[in-house]
Amino acid sequence: MVTVRRVPGDGLRADEVAALETLFDEAWRHKGSSFTATDLWNASGGLRFLVEDVGDIVAHGSVVAREFQVGDVPLATGYVEAVATRPSHQHRGIATAVMRAIGAHLDVTFQLGALGTGIPAFYERLGWFVWRGPTYVRMYRGPERTPDQDGGVLVRRTPSTPAIDPTLPLIVDGRPGNIP
Repeated sequence: MVTVRRVPGDGLRADEVAALETLFDEAWRHKGSSFTATDLWNASGGLRFLVEDVGDIVAHGSVVAREFQVGDVPLATGYVEAVATRPSHQHRGIATAVMRAIGAHLDVTFQLGALGTGIPAFYERLGWFVWRGPTYVRMYRGPERTPDQDGGVLVRRTPSTPAIDPTLPLIVDGRPGNIP
């Protein structure tokens, strides 16, 4: 049985922050990528979902509040960041448990869930779907088109999601680093 612990973004101890940095480095390196300081920053400030094994953090996901706009409709959105499982603990259902806990949180807190990923099949089996419309980022001078993000944003409806057309433009609030 996997127990997922919820921690406010600013509620981590210094040793837990160091453990997460190690976890992210291992998980991203295992995928042939790297986890940057900007990625770490973007994953903070919301609610973290942690799984531990004998006191060691082996999985993480976080949800940060953002505003997405579908067509002309602004939606309070829980954006999922930094979903990672230590490679030695993968394929045991741990990330699925993290994402189910995140889904339950999204259902009672936000109008929409969203994330960016290169592995959509993992999330699609948990009720997420690829946004088919064009993507934009809201900048100070107005929305800017981000065609490189088309097809890379997944969303999840919650009980408070209004009727939305997934082919309409999706406009996300700007933030440092990666878009969306």
